[in-house]
Amino acid sequence: MAEERPDAEERTEPATAKKREDSRRKGKVARSVEMNMALLLLFGLMILSVMSDMIGTQVSAVSREIFSHAGAIEISRSSIQAAAARGLTLFAVVVAPVAIGLTMLGMLINFLQVGFLISFESIQVNWGKLNPLSGIRNILGSRRSAVELAKAAAKITVVALVAYSSLESLLNDSVTLVDADIRSIVGFMEKGALSVGLKTAMAMVVIAVLDFAFQRYEHERDIRMTKQEAKEELKMYEGDPLIKGRIKTVQRQIAYKRMMADVPKSDVVVTNPTHLALALKYDATKMSAPRLVAKGADLIAQRIREIAQQHHIPIVEDKPLAQALYKNVELGEEIPEKLFHAVAQVLAYIYRMRDRAFNPILGK
Repeated sequence: MAEERPDAEERTEPATAKKREDSRRKGKVARSVEMNMALLLLFGLMILSVMSDMIGTQVSAVSREIFSHAGAIEISRSSIQAAAARGLTLFAVVVAPVAIGLTMLGMLINFLQVGFLISFESIQVNWGKLNPLSGIRNILGSRRSAVELAKAAAKITVVALVAYSSLESLLNDSVTLVDADIRSIVGFMEKGALSVGLKTAMAMVVIAVLDFAFQRYEHERDIRMTKQEAKEELKMYEGDPLIKGRIKTVQRQIAYKRMMADVPKSDVVVTNPTHLALALKYDATKMSAPRLVAKGADLIAQRIREIAQQHHIPIVEDKPLAQALYKNVELGEEIPEKLFHAVAQVLAYIYRMRDRAFNPILGK
């Protein structure tokens, strides 16, 4: 169960995934003890109901054997050990199935509530909790304590009413046992006890479901965060925004320098003519299609044109092709099939001009 926080009204932000994981690692999860008690009682009674004939048969057989030979039993160490062994065997046969079934059920209930979780932090000694003054203050002033008190009162009231109603019905039926034999009386008592137990367990299950919903609500409320905590955790998890911005700036600068270094290696620069500039390279021995090695707009486009002029790279003005390349092709990608014809025409034109040793700056 989560601890009460005095500043809970300031915690308006839902818990992040990291906050939930940290809380779970500490053993602070939404879990209802009432659910364990109610379901264990209900299924325990059901197991006893199913196995009652087997248990009764075993107890009757051992009792018959003990009482039929009671007068002939020799009191000695060996006889006492044998009787104790038979008693322990009977106890194991009768109790073991019920105990094993309830143990597995308890583990299953916990797993369904919180999943697989092993935490040792929740069982560590917290000396601060041993202060009687703070304990009294938490009991008297805690909203959770008031809810727990109301829940306990409601549980006692509901269980008492259900048990009383069931017992009243049994008392009305018990008048028929006046002339009944011992077997009938024992059977009536057995069925009556089982009926009262099952009805009481069902009432506790209803209370447990409501309690589990309350525990989920309280857990979500308890792990909420302040706006500052959410910001700090986001900064810690994703990194300082200033540092991330600086890293992105450096990455863009490196990419820009690498791109500009590829311009002199290109075969042609296609322009808009001034707004866009795109450098293409094609090596038939290594590439299946021409590749875009540089692209940019405005100032970057101007710089691409300047580098192309410095290294005598042909510059071709083709507005439709420049716009299509800028919109549809990312840096380092090969041109799409739909642009093959237009690019092939530009490259063929450049190759013919090279053969004639024509001026590298051409207008189309």
